[in-house]
Amino acid sequence: MLTFFRNLFSPPRHIILLSTALLIGLSLYEKRAERHGISKKDINNITFYGFIAFIIGGRISFVLQNLPAFLKSPLGIISINLDIFDPLGAAAVAFIVAMIYVQRRELSFWHTIDALTHFFAILSIGLGLSHLAAGTAFGKETYLSWGINLWNATRHPTQIYETLASLLTFSLLWFKKHDPRPGILFLTFAALTAGSQLFIQAFRGDSMLILNNINQEQAIALVALAVCFVSLELRFKQFTQDKIPPK
Repeated sequence: MLTFFRNLFSPPRHIILLSTALLIGLSLYEKRAERHGISKKDINNITFYGFIAFIIGGRISFVLQNLPAFLKSPLGIISINLDIFDPLGAAAVAFIVAMIYVQRRELSFWHTIDALTHFFAILSIGLGLSHLAAGTAFGKETYLSWGINLWNATRHPTQIYETLASLLTFSLLWFKKHDPRPGILFLTFAALTAGSQLFIQAFRGDSMLILNNINQEQAIALVALAVCFVSLELRFKQFTQDKIPPK
């Protein structure tokens, strides 16, 4: 019983860092949400429902991916073990729930996603720090002087690379002059994040390889970057056309 309460009230450091980033992100984005035409009430509801979906979705996704193990021990599904969690699945479920809310409230997708961009940027910083605390997303072995000792080897501090890249992205967006064109802020954030991941993944030591030794995460980042560039071009064209008066 003592161990149960110790685990319950003493979460791992990476969870504490992510929670801290979440709180900071919530406090910062509220200051700039209304400039995008979205009320604080709607933004708060989106983040609240999204957060609940993130927690539940992450657990369900992990269970479904490891269903045979949980069929043998069903009580493991409600375990307080915070490692029973799939971040990618959690993010997908949270996004779906958030978009359902946006559709039902008939909110503008681009205005809403812009209002949440600084929140996403802060979470990216917290994610890098959580990887460092947990020892995940580790780098390849290196002889460089700034390598860190992890998993019985000196490795590239890819978690630090990730954190610094996210911090730079956040700074650029925070001090960037407000752009009235909806969608540009978020797409800029997404492009910068994908570009940094394309670079960082080259130093990762735990990346999954596909086809002819192609880094899966780099391939995903490259596709995401291309989509961002195309979307930015389309948004620029649409904004220009909207400004041209009809003949």
